[in-house]
Amino acid sequence: MIASSVALKGGATAYTVPARPAEEEKDDMSGGDLTVTNAAVFDGETEGLREADVRIADGVIREVGASGVSRAERVVDAHGRALIPGMIDAHFHAYASAMGGLELETRPLSYVSLNASARLGAALRRGFTTVRDVAGGDIGLAWAIEEGLLAAPRYLYTGPALSQTGGHGDPRSPELDVCFGHGHMNEIVDGVDAVRRAVRERFRTGAHAIKIMASGGVISLTDPIRVPQYSAAEVAAVADEATRRGSYVAAHAYSAEAIVHSVTNGVRSIEHGNLLDAEAARLMAEHAAFLVPTLVAYDAMNRRGDDVNLHPVSKAKNAEVLAAGQRAIEIARAEGVRIGFGSDLMGPLADEQLHGIRLQLDVDPVFDVLRSLTSVNAELLGRSDVGRIAEGCAGDLVLLDGDPTADPAVLWDEARPRTVIQGGSICP
Repeated sequence: MIASSVALKGGATAYTVPARPAEEEKDDMSGGDLTVTNAAVFDGETEGLREADVRIADGVIREVGASGVSRAERVVDAHGRALIPGMIDAHFHAYASAMGGLELETRPLSYVSLNASARLGAALRRGFTTVRDVAGGDIGLAWAIEEGLLAAPRYLYTGPALSQTGGHGDPRSPELDVCFGHGHMNEIVDGVDAVRRAVRERFRTGAHAIKIMASGGVISLTDPIRVPQYSAAEVAAVADEATRRGSYVAAHAYSAEAIVHSVTNGVRSIEHGNLLDAEAARLMAEHAAFLVPTLVAYDAMNRRGDDVNLHPVSKAKNAEVLAAGQRAIEIARAEGVRIGFGSDLMGPLADEQLHGIRLQLDVDPVFDVLRSLTSVNAELLGRSDVGRIAEGCAGDLVLLDGDPTADPAVLWDEARPRTVIQGGSICP
């Protein structure tokens, strides 16, 4: 690989090679050597910022301290700027090349993969150094990322989501008399034995976790948004297979009924959750389930629905969940539910990713949002090596242009400069 030079604030020059991120089970966190000095550090967990230097060697954080940290050949002076762990998007869609329907599921995989490369590279440049792809992705894309064929965040995928016939993952409109079994982001699987087989196949091909569709959705046209999907026996079978594998289940679920149906049958990660109530939130907390809100998806569809030809049915569904998303976070927080962060952006809406932070800041204090973006999402993923600035963690960092406690816009305003570091290498 050819090293590239990057001009840094303070006149220093960094010579970097592309980072080599990898999927969870194969991640050796190899990378560059770098020292960041004079930073206001948020460590991923502690309330507050503290002045510190951070030394990364071989892609791993080796030292964090206010003084005495050794200097690497490459040094970044972060005076006046905040340093946070690399952010995690726990609801990302690399293969979402269209807004939905059969177009999304049947485009040539060559195009979908190239489009995914662009989506992943853009997410990395925004500061998302790890993503969980729920509904899509596969071992081929993970393999390409591992080999450094594309710039991308650390990549954990579920493979196509499991959906019942006529569920959220069924892309057919009601008037179409066509068969559909599976596509790039969803597979239709009905019955206990069939879902067990599908889960086993996903783990055979490297899936990090399993995604199921447990309620109606905004983009899908034939399913009421509040009605739980999959039988209790089917959900429990998926959870049983995932748990025995040492993994977990993430469920697309909007309504309180669907959330209760999911967590009481073994689901660990509730995606969206806009229509939950206090009782459902209490059950989530009792079952140690996480909430992954995706506020920006509804906000973007509300503002740009006409531009992306959003179907009238989807517009009506979006209106139902739009205003409820932030209230759901308040309810979940009050009941002690751990709250992560996700984006869930389809097609051309992917450029809205950072605005999800802005929307979550409207309802949660800045340090809660920072934890959602880092250590909470890392806990959800079962990764102790990301989401924190501590010795032994991956050298994934974001250097912000200011103090997010005084100026939260430095987190979400894409016009504000930021330096993204992955595995000790500065991302171009």
